[in-house]
Amino acid sequence: MTETFLEQVKWDEAGLVPAIAQDADTGRVLMMAWMNREALALSAKEQRAVYWSRSRGQLWRKGESSGHVQELKEIRLDCDADVVILQVKQLGGIACHTGRESCFYRVLKDGQWHTVDPVLKDPKDIY
Repeated sequence: MTETFLEQVKWDEAGLVPAIAQDADTGRVLMMAWMNREALALSAKEQRAVYWSRSRGQLWRKGESSGHVQELKEIRLDCDADVVILQVKQLGGIACHTGRESCFYRVLKDGQWHTVDPVLKDPKDIY
């Protein structure tokens, strides 16, 4: 695989691009994380989501400790070339470190955030 596709991405000043993981079957947004060039190249090569952890300063393969791997079905680049969407199959049905299907489990209603999605598995049992 040639990696010229990496040259077409508009990386930010830190060399990162936002990556949105979306369920390939349902279209639900599961999470957002960051990718550097290596993470995007590895994701394409391995056909699984690999991200860059800004807090740890290192690559992380989604599911390496939880088992909740994201199998990659498709990678899309937006019109400005500065956001990536990963169409994934979320193994285990849990993408969020809180034990929920999606990291986007709160809805704004009447000026308050309301939790609308259940915890599917206690995080203590995942990590």
